[in-house]
Amino acid sequence: MASFGTWTSCRGLLRLLILGAIAHLTRALYEDQIGTFDWRQHYIGRAKHGSFDSSSLDRIIIATESNVLAAISAKTGDILWRQVLEKSPRGDIKMLHVPSLTNGIQFGGSRSNRAFDIITVTGVSPALIRGWNPNTGTLEWEWSLVPTSLEKAEHSFWFLEDSLLYNVVPVWGSHLEVTEYQASSGQQPKQTTSRISAAWIKPERCIMSSSFFVCTIDRQLLALDLTAENPQVTMRDLDIPASNSPMPVVGDASIIQDSKLYSLTSDRKLDLASDDSVLVDDTIIEGEQVLLRASLQRESNILKLSANRLKDNSSFEPIEFNSDYPDTLGSPKVLSVRCKTSNSGRTQGQLACRLLISSTDGAISLIQQGKIKWTREEALAEIETADFLDLTLSDAEGAIEEELNNKNDDSSLEWDVVGAFQRRITNQIAHLKNLILHVLGLGPAPSKAQRAGLVRDDFGLHKMLVAVTSSGKVFGIDNVSGKHHWIRYIPQLVGFNNGQGMKLLVQRTSRFYPLSAQCIILGRHRDTKNGLMYQFNPITGQPINGGLIELPYKVRQISLLHETGPDFIRGLLVLDQQSEAHVYPESAAKFANNFYLFSADREKAIIDGFVVEYSNGRLSTTPTWSVNLSGAERGQQIVAIESKNPIEHVHSQGRVLSDRSVLYKYINPNLIAVATHGPDNIHKYILNVHLVDVVSGSIVFSMSHKRIRPPLHMIHSENWLVYSYYNDKVRRTEITSVELYEGKTQTNGTAWSSLDAPPLPLVERQSYIMPVAVASMKETITEKGITNKHVLIGLTTGTVAEMSWAFLDPRRPVTSPEKAREEGIIPYMPELPMPHEILFNYNQTVANIKGIHTAPSGLESTCLVLVHGLDIFVTRVAPSKTFDLLKEDFDYFLITVVLTLLTSTSYIVKHFASKKAIKQAWK
Repeated sequence: MASFGTWTSCRGLLRLLILGAIAHLTRALYEDQIGTFDWRQHYIGRAKHGSFDSSSLDRIIIATESNVLAAISAKTGDILWRQVLEKSPRGDIKMLHVPSLTNGIQFGGSRSNRAFDIITVTGVSPALIRGWNPNTGTLEWEWSLVPTSLEKAEHSFWFLEDSLLYNVVPVWGSHLEVTEYQASSGQQPKQTTSRISAAWIKPERCIMSSSFFVCTIDRQLLALDLTAENPQVTMRDLDIPASNSPMPVVGDASIIQDSKLYSLTSDRKLDLASDDSVLVDDTIIEGEQVLLRASLQRESNILKLSANRLKDNSSFEPIEFNSDYPDTLGSPKVLSVRCKTSNSGRTQGQLACRLLISSTDGAISLIQQGKIKWTREEALAEIETADFLDLTLSDAEGAIEEELNNKNDDSSLEWDVVGAFQRRITNQIAHLKNLILHVLGLGPAPSKAQRAGLVRDDFGLHKMLVAVTSSGKVFGIDNVSGKHHWIRYIPQLVGFNNGQGMKLLVQRTSRFYPLSAQCIILGRHRDTKNGLMYQFNPITGQPINGGLIELPYKVRQISLLHETGPDFIRGLLVLDQQSEAHVYPESAAKFANNFYLFSADREKAIIDGFVVEYSNGRLSTTPTWSVNLSGAERGQQIVAIESKNPIEHVHSQGRVLSDRSVLYKYINPNLIAVATHGPDNIHKYILNVHLVDVVSGSIVFSMSHKRIRPPLHMIHSENWLVYSYYNDKVRRTEITSVELYEGKTQTNGTAWSSLDAPPLPLVERQSYIMPVAVASMKETITEKGITNKHVLIGLTTGTVAEMSWAFLDPRRPVTSPEKAREEGIIPYMPELPMPHEILFNYNQTVANIKGIHTAPSGLESTCLVLVHGLDIFVTRVAPSKTFDLLKEDFDYFLITVVLTLLTSTSYIVKHFASKKAIKQAWK
């Protein structure tokens, strides 16, 4: 009992210490500060299905590829409600049905409220059939279907006819299995599943169009009407052999195959352009079907909408129009149309139509009366990479910077006091002249960037956020207001095929006045799969030197060079598939001499090292080392590679211990962390983490985790490594932290050489339990590295936790807390605390967090943060509080009064002291 009481008191003391540490690190947010330093933008993703809601004039129902069901306003494009469904494949939306008032579905023989519910089918095993309230987006009813064979169900189709929901499961090369269900209850009117013989069906050649199962094989089109009592195969000849899978036509039993429209109920055939989008609607003219065709003329950026009656193919001119179509939008796809007759004004009796369009870049637009009314940039729901860029200087700061540049360019003999005085007077006169002309309204017009407010502030908090999306769309966003200053669409640019997205590299920042900033985006060409680069100015969005550069080879590895020329451009080193090096621009090739880089094969888990040399005007690449991390059975694959942030600074090279000695950090700038994962005969699967020096190829440290599954998230900074994973044995998320130290003596405190590296480091490691699953992780970064490092942990709940390194410190002791107290280390406790105070996005949750990006600001205490997923959240954090900035409630009046009184008192005291000195002198 005594030991139990001692243990209880120790646990109580431990909790008090942790609570004290949390209280010390607590940061509060007042209600009036919400939205002052942060902003959030909601998105729904690329549209997959869309329709106007007939029960409301101001509602559009959309299902997206991001597994989102949403209603948006037809007037403004704002989100009315949004339901984020499960992640893929469980949340994949297979079917969306939006009922109309004219043909409400009959449930149980009579009309009911369920007749106007939105119906979705998601997932495969199980398939979830749900009914949603169109007004509020709440779930009204739900039932599930578990397939007997998962392999066959993955290719199943769904369609709704009257009140029946049909599930079509193709058995390739054999037959179709068709099952009918009541849409709202899941009951089967027929107790058996119909089997329809169809030996001609093939994978990737068949689709559903209305109630028809259609396949295009060679020169034949074969179709089955699955709602007929005795389904018969309908055959038609194609003009040319089918090159791909057919596409269904919304609103009609028709398909599009190789730019031709084929009707499944008649002999109708129509020629189309390759980018034409077709939709059939029966509500524009009562009792008739009208075919709408949207054609894009990219040369003149004109979108042409033509309409034809299907019964006689005659033109229907009242709804035809030509609309301006910006070059920032991709090829259009018509999702839905709604027309009504105007009852007022000059347009009385005329048709007024709204057209809902989704483009290949992911944007959703509404065209009304031939003009684009609004556009939603849904490409931002799929951000691949981003960065914060410094803005340009103002005219006054630019003049000072130019003066300093002239001073540095002049020789020491020419730069004397008289010359400096003359330059200063000249600049002051020019500033005064510009001020007078500006007051009189005669001054030079401000630049475009200045008119938009894109001028660097005193603290470097106002920056340009450049975001690159998976569709090839690039955005320039104001990180303070969230405004989109410029947009560029590059349809040929896609990410790499090994799971790596496009890369955004900064070749020159705005600090080198008067030279403009320059960035480069590297990816693949959509058709040739070769490398493709895009150079641009990140502040204005304008392309540089034509913008696009097509590379005649496939890219294996890239890296920015460390040295720059007189134009301050950092060259881009590209390694192709033949291990040959290339530098862009070519004038920077000389800076690639003796440059080390590596390349990794994820599937084979092999890492190769190279050295690039420059001699006689040519670049040569020499393999230096190779490491195979696939294990003894060659089953391991690389799941993550993490290197250190190239712009980070290490302020402190050691750590003071309780005995006042220094434990020096193992700071190797050439160190990368490599994680491999694979099956194991005993432990099912194993996660291995290796620290590899990419210059020498030596493995500095390795450790293994048994029965671990992805997702894996990793951070590598300074002398520490943090990574999260799912422990399948105890079914929880865990975080492991690793710290490397040289010891109490430092080998070389000035320069690091991997070829003459010190002995293997001392390793401290510890694991912790996370109460919530992790979606992404990133460390904070500041200008000089003086501020404490915090780890930003994006959670699957949509919140982001700012975890202090004190909780993740691997040196937290299990025993002997006295020595740890001297160093300010918290005693070890396996569970990581998750108080609400460390969730810096409070109630501004970000759905489906995919990544976190951090960047330093002009203030050493402040770090800029971007959290992106389905939504975007931008804010700033201060890990060590704003020690270099006055508080908002700072009492300026009081300090002014105190300083005035002190100054006045000093002069009065000085006066009396001088009088006293004079009197004493006369004595």
